[in-house]
Amino acid sequence: MIHLKKKNVVKSSVKGVAFEFDHLKLASILGIPGNNGICEYIKDVWEESRYTKPLEITRRFANNKTLTAARRVKSGEMKPFQRFIHFLVIKNVVPRFRKKDTLSFMDLTDMDHLISRRLVNLLRVMIRHMSYVISMKDHELPYGDWLTMVFEAFGVPLVDKKGEEPKRYDYFEETFLTMCKLTR
Repeated sequence: MIHLKKKNVVKSSVKGVAFEFDHLKLASILGIPGNNGICEYIKDVWEESRYTKPLEITRRFANNKTLTAARRVKSGEMKPFQRFIHFLVIKNVVPRFRKKDTLSFMDLTDMDHLISRRLVNLLRVMIRHMSYVISMKDHELPYGDWLTMVFEAFGVPLVDKKGEEPKRYDYFEETFLTMCKLTR
């Protein structure tokens, strides 16, 4: 069972091996920088921040400059490149297995950070997202591939398991990538 010891520290015991880590230890394990960047983990709160304005961000991703209120955005309202960025967010930044076609303010904020090339502290976002998912009880724990590296770093004995074949919606065809202007 994994749980948050403090706001940004994960403490767990897996197969009898106890361990704990914060975002800096996680950075060391994963081999990526961990002490810089924005950490906005916004669940169901549509508040203006230093970087995001709810109405502005909704208008941009809904591609509708006449909207008068911030709201969730349907993926069908977005341009191909925006859908591509959304896919990256829900598969990697804050993975989820439900409600993939409706974008929350957190999705929109994460997408805006990526498109605007703002530095995001992914490790802190990951820890906060794991905490949220754990609190929901019926959700699957995200970041499986990355957690495998964490478990290995702490000496947790893992059983080899054959990965699943990618599903059609897990990859992009060349025509879609061309629409996003991501091919030559």
